[in-house]
Amino acid sequence: MEPTTVPGAQAVARAAHLLRLVTASGDLGGSLQELARAAELSRSTAHRLLSALRAEGLVDQDDATSRWMPGPELYLMGTVAAARYDITALARDIVRSLAVKTEESAFLSVRRADETVCLLREEGAFPIRSFVLSEGVRFPLGVASAGLAILAFLPDHDVDAYLDRHPDLADRWGRSHREKQLRTRLGETKERGYAINPGLIVEGSWGIGAAVFDRQGRPEWALSLTGVEFRFGPDRMAELGRTLLAHAHQLSSRIANARR
Repeated sequence: MEPTTVPGAQAVARAAHLLRLVTASGDLGGSLQELARAAELSRSTAHRLLSALRAEGLVDQDDATSRWMPGPELYLMGTVAAARYDITALARDIVRSLAVKTEESAFLSVRRADETVCLLREEGAFPIRSFVLSEGVRFPLGVASAGLAILAFLPDHDVDAYLDRHPDLADRWGRSHREKQLRTRLGETKERGYAINPGLIVEGSWGIGAAVFDRQGRPEWALSLTGVEFRFGPDRMAELGRTLLAHAHQLSSRIANARR
């Protein structure tokens, strides 16, 4: 018996992928060429899908630059969904406290399927900053420190399934993301309590991340810090880790006690 397929599912999946890429493009938006290449679509197919999304108000196109960016309907949908999924109101003061106490850039990220998405960014007082991460930016689990922290505290069978689904991590993100090396970092993260990204995405830009758990003890979010390498030496790393874990525990407790 042949498996049942849902009519139109491929077009929906392609459009959804493009929508995610547009929202991850930042304030300047994404060009048709950039979006088509990232989505592995022809320019004509990407343009057709983007035009359909624009007709529904889900994306918009800048008249001057022709770049694509999120549309007004996304804002309206987001305000409705926020009541159920958004924890930024609970987390904002904790993220700000983390930035103030460490003087580094502090972030809140959420797990979405096999990725993390940055929800909040607070700048620290130290003048030299890393700009690898900002609101809306996505990374696969196990790549940036937030995703590594979340992946480390998932059940072993979920980790195995994730790695089976993504055998190309090393091709996309470098040899340090081969399965053996990644599993080593996951083990170190569980033992230490927080993840360390020693400049694996951008040379000289370090990050540390700690998982934040929901009421059922699932790692659904992460707090993280990023900065330049010399700010993350061994002695200070231990201090940053303790501060990060304390803030992550505070947010997990706040989520567990929040009224639905």
